Amino acid sequence: MTEPTLQALIDALRRLPGVGVKSAQRMAFHLLQHDRAGAQEIAAALQAAATNVRHCERCHTFTEAKVCATCLDASRDVRQLCVVETPADQAALERSGSYRGLYFVLMGPLSPLDGIGGKDIGLPELLARASDGSVEEVIIATNFTAEGEATSHVLAESLKARGVRSTRLARGVPIGSELEYVDLGTIAHALADRR
Repeated sequence: MTEPTLQALIDALRRLPGVGVKSAQRMAFHLLQHDRAGAQEIAAALQAAATNVRHCERCHTFTEAKVCATCLDASRDVRQLCVVETPADQAALERSGSYRGLYFVLMGPLSPLDGIGGKDIGLPELLARASDGSVEEVIIATNFTAEGEATSHVLAESLKARGVRSTRLARGVPIGSELEYVDLGTIAHALADRR
């Protein structure tokens, strides 16, 4: 039988995505047996982040200030607004170094089956921001999942109704891949979206 405090740690670690019982146990045992200083560091960092990190008032990404550094960066192109589902998606686009506009983070896709509608993902705020007169193009960069595609469609239609131009992030065959190993859906979309 596991000690209650140890079990609470295992249960807490299981809340992380992709972490099952065995992985949570391995992490907990490792930290307690081999890296107590690391466990304290993780606990302190998690406590500080949970206390200090909030959502940016303009784009909804994570920040410690009221408005994030990206939104305050005067060198960003205010004419482009890229809509992503999560701060992790925004970070991935930033790492590419290929986008210099601003962002709007939805904090997830639409999911009617889970009761997540337009207000839950900030659709009214997005539409207001996209219609502020400075935005010329909204780049919809939601994921290529069923929920992401549905979200993209709703966003595009809502923006079109307000006279705001929107584009969709392209999809296709990954660089460096061989066609025989690419799934059929990706090949079909790559053919349809060819340029």
